[in-house]
Amino acid sequence: MRLKIKKTGSFKSSKKYLDLIANSKVYDVATNTPISYAANISTKLGNDVFLKREDMQPIFSFKIRGAYNKIANLTPQQKKRGVLTASAGNHAQGVANACKKLKIPCLIFMPVTTPEIKVKAVKRLGAKVKLFGDNFDQASKKALQLAKEKKIEFIEAFDDPYTIAGQGTVGKEILDADPSLDVIFVPVGGGGLLAGISAWAAQTQSKTKVYGVEVEDSACLTEALKANKRVRLREVGQFADGVAVGRVGKNNFDVIKECADGVVTVSIDELCAAVKDIFEDTRVLSEPSGALALAGLKKYAAKISNKRLLAISSGANVNFERLSYIVERSEVGEKREKLLSIEIPEKPGSFLKLCNVFGGTQITEFNYRLAGQSVANVLVGIKTADEDAFKVLLKKLAKSKFKYTDLTKNQISNDHLRHMVGGHNSSIVEDDSERLFRCQFPERPRALLNFLKDFGTKWNISLFHYRNLGAAFANILIGIEDKSESSSGLDKHLKSLDYSFIEETENAAYKEFLK
Repeated sequence: MRLKIKKTGSFKSSKKYLDLIANSKVYDVATNTPISYAANISTKLGNDVFLKREDMQPIFSFKIRGAYNKIANLTPQQKKRGVLTASAGNHAQGVANACKKLKIPCLIFMPVTTPEIKVKAVKRLGAKVKLFGDNFDQASKKALQLAKEKKIEFIEAFDDPYTIAGQGTVGKEILDADPSLDVIFVPVGGGGLLAGISAWAAQTQSKTKVYGVEVEDSACLTEALKANKRVRLREVGQFADGVAVGRVGKNNFDVIKECADGVVTVSIDELCAAVKDIFEDTRVLSEPSGALALAGLKKYAAKISNKRLLAISSGANVNFERLSYIVERSEVGEKREKLLSIEIPEKPGSFLKLCNVFGGTQITEFNYRLAGQSVANVLVGIKTADEDAFKVLLKKLAKSKFKYTDLTKNQISNDHLRHMVGGHNSSIVEDDSERLFRCQFPERPRALLNFLKDFGTKWNISLFHYRNLGAAFANILIGIEDKSESSSGLDKHLKSLDYSFIEETENAAYKEFLK
C-alpha cells in the first residue's frame, strides 16, 4: 500500500532540527557512509537506484548516530550517573558504543528472546546487560521503572530531539552528495530516521521527496496517519525486529506530518526479496529491517521509469539462523514462485495427468496425502518466469478441468502448511468442533512448557505446528476442539493469556488440507 501525506504547510515542530542536525556530534564515532549505485536493481527496475550504506557503520547500523548524539549532549552530572536503555539489538549497540567512547557507565535491558549474537556484541562494547521479558515493551517498561528509581537518564531509541537530529545527518549527507535525487526511501520503526531525514530535506530543498517504508505487520505510522493521531498496534510482527514498534514516537510523528511525503507498506515476502537484491549488488547480507527501504523503493518504482531513487541500507546485523527463511520467501517476494492447491480425482493416473499440464515448468515442491475416496488436494510450489507465464499455466489447468486455489499469499500455507505432513481429522470433521488460531511464540527456554501451562487443560489441542524463523519469536499454528454451545468461553480464555491469537478457522488452506 502507498499512502501520501497531506503536509501541514508549516515547520512548527521541525524548524529546530536544522540547527540540531547541522551541529550534531555524530562524527566522533560514526562515518559519512558511501552511496553505492545498485547496477542490478537499476537494470531490473528501469530506474537509477542508489543505496546509502549505513550497513558500513562501525556497529553495522545507523543507530550509532542518534544514540551518540543524545548521550554526548547530556550534562556532566547526567554522564557521571550513567545511562540506561532498553533494546533488542542495534540501539543497544549504539548506546554501548557511545558510552565506551565517552567513558560513561551504562546498563541495557534486552528481552530474554534476544539472539545471543546481539547480546554478546553489546557486552563486548563494555555495557552491562540485563535480560528481562519476552519482548521490547516488557524490557523497556522495566528499564524505565529502574531509571526513575535510580534517577538515571533513559536513552530513548527514537523519540527524542537529539536522537532524531543524529539520524537526520544521514539526510544531510545524502543531499550534500546528490541534490538531484527524486525520492529517498527510509525504513520506519518508531520514526526517528524518517523524521530526521525528512526534516532536513523538506527545509533545505524542494525537489527530493522522502517516503517512509513499513512492514505490513508493524505499520504503526500508516495507522497513525489514517487516524491523524498516534495509535498502538494490537499485534506487532517480529520478523523485522529492527522496526518492530507498536506506536510511532510523539516527536517523530509531529515532524513526519510536516515534512515527509508518504509511506509505503510491504510484505515479509517483498522484504526477503529486497535482502537478496542488496546481496546481489553489494555482497552484504542485510538484516530484514536493513532492506526495508529498498523493498518500498521497488514497490514505488513498479509504475515509473528513468527516476533517481535512493534507499537507506540501514543495517546488517542479521542472525545467521534466519537466512533459510529469507531465501525461501525471497522467490515468492520476487513473484518467481507460486503456491497452488490443486484438486485431483482420487484415482490412478491423476498425478501423471497433472504433471503433463506442468510440462517444463519447474516444480519446487509437491505435497500430497490421501484424504478422501473421491478427490484429493495437492499443494504444489511452482517456479515461474513472470506473471504472464503463471497466467498461461492457470489456463492450462482450467482447460484440463483441474480446480485450483492460489495460496501464494496465504500466511497459513507459507508459514505452516507447506512444512506439515498430515491430513484431515475425520472425528473432528463430523462435529465441526475444531477452531484454528495462529500466534507468535517467544523463542526461549521452557517457552513451550510455559505456553501449555498457561493454556491449561479445559480445551483439547487437536493440531499444533511450531515454525522457528530464526528470530526472537516463532510462529505457532494451533487447532483447538471447542464443543461448547457458545464460542465466547474459549475467546475469553485466549484473551486472558499473554499471547496474541488470530483466528484462521475460515482460511482456505486450512479448509482444503487440514479441516
